Order: sequence, then structure tokens, then C-alpha cells
Amino acid sequence: MDLGLTGRTAAISGGSKGIGKAIARGLAKEGVDVVLIARGKEQLDKAADEIRKESGVRVLAVSADVANAESIKAAADAAKAAFGSINIVVNNAGGPIRRMDRQILWPDVDWIDDLNLKIVGALRVTQSFLPLIPSDGTGRIINISGSASMLVWAPALTHGLNNAAMNQATSYLAADLAAQQITVNAVIPGLVGTEAREVWAENMAKQANVTKEDFLASFCKRMGILAGRWATMEEVSDTVASIASDRGKYYNGAKIVLDGRLTVNARPA
Repeated sequence: MDLGLTGRTAAISGGSKGIGKAIARGLAKEGVDVVLIARGKEQLDKAADEIRKESGVRVLAVSADVANAESIKAAADAAKAAFGSINIVVNNAGGPIRRMDRQILWPDVDWIDDLNLKIVGALRVTQSFLPLIPSDGTGRIINISGSASMLVWAPALTHGLNNAAMNQATSYLAADLAAQQITVNAVIPGLVGTEAREVWAENMAKQANVTKEDFLASFCKRMGILAGRWATMEEVSDTVASIASDRGKYYNGAKIVLDGRLTVNARPA
């Protein structure tokens, strides 16, 4: 299905690996030129080369830190110089669970660091790229939230705070930007088979002396995922591409749950 995205541009934070890279690849396959934003230059450049070779679109790799306002403003300036305008902004950057101790006992600097990276980082990206988004109905801001906004992942307190805030910011910005014909939506993935999570599953399977497939089937059942598996990164990417296209232009302020119904909270007896 041709989504009619050819010739548009997208900026993706956290775009060098995982879900961000998958979103960039998915949009590029639809003919979208992309700006990849991430901190690690080597991995960023590698991702950009891969996407260029696969799709033939223009790819700009910008090493920048969403936790630093000046860094993100410089990234927006680079995107403007390269493309002039940006139709689609995907706020994907965020960090993994840093350690497994009880987060309520963390010093407040650690809480603030996590929030600064995800939700405040998303606001910085939105603020810096907003002047580049046209008011012709093609403007999209898509926030990648997560199921920790809807349930408790121990010990993911700051994950939950970040993702719940992303959902709230989505509603606020949808109202705030409606007059500019810019839609704002959130995609809320559950467990997704990122590169890191696939490695984790392989290691856990080895420890349990079972196949990776058997481990994942058991794990997903224990988690209550009705689909019986975790999502592929391509499924997240396909959802983003659909919302970004004209086929998704009536979505605004939506929180699209893509979790195999993990958050139904069904648990085996």
C-alpha cells in the first residue's frame, strides 16, 4: 500500500538503533527523507549508511543530545539547512532501566536525569523543530510512549513517570497545535523485540537450558500478553508510518496501544 509519503521529511530522536532506527527505516522505505538524531556518532553514521543503501532516500545523521537544549537547537538548524522543512517529528529517545534497586530510594538527581532524557527531551525536540513543521496538514508529531504508563513494571518508576507524561503531553500538544494543522499522537508499545531484548532472551534461554522460542512463549504467557509474543520493531514502525501518512490525518491526541493486549492484564490461572 502506497501511503503517499514520498518527498516528505522526518526527524527521529534515538534514531541510531532499536525502535528509532526501525521507524526511520520504515519511513525511508515509503520515500521519506530522514534526520537521525542520537548521541553516539559511530552507530548513528552506520545506521544512516544502511538506510541510504536500502531506500535511496536522503539521510542526515546529527549527533546531538536531547538532554541539552543547545545541542537539539543545533540539530534543528542542521535539518533546516539540509531539508528546509520537517513534516514528521518522532520523539523516541529514552534510556533503559539503569539499575535494579528500588527507585524510591534514589537521590532526586537520578530521577531528574531520567525525566530530563525522555519527557523533557521530547519537549525540547518538539520546541526546536516546531518552526520547521509546515502548516499544510502534513505536520505530524508522534511520541513513542510505553506500557509502563499504564501498568507497574518493577523497578521502572521513572519509566512509568516518563511514559505517562508523554501521553499527557500528547493530549496537550494536540490541542495547542491544532490551529497549525499539526497532529500529535502517541504510540504505546508493550514489549518489543529490540536488538537488546533479543540478546536478553537468548541469554535467559541458555540459562534455563531451553530454546529461545520456548523461553519467549513461556515468558509472554507469564506476562499475560494475549498475542503470545512480543511485538516486532517493524510493527511499531508500520504504525508510525500509517499515522504519519494522510491516511492517519484524522488521528489527533490519540494514544495507540500496540502491546498484544498486555495491558488487558490477563494472567494465567
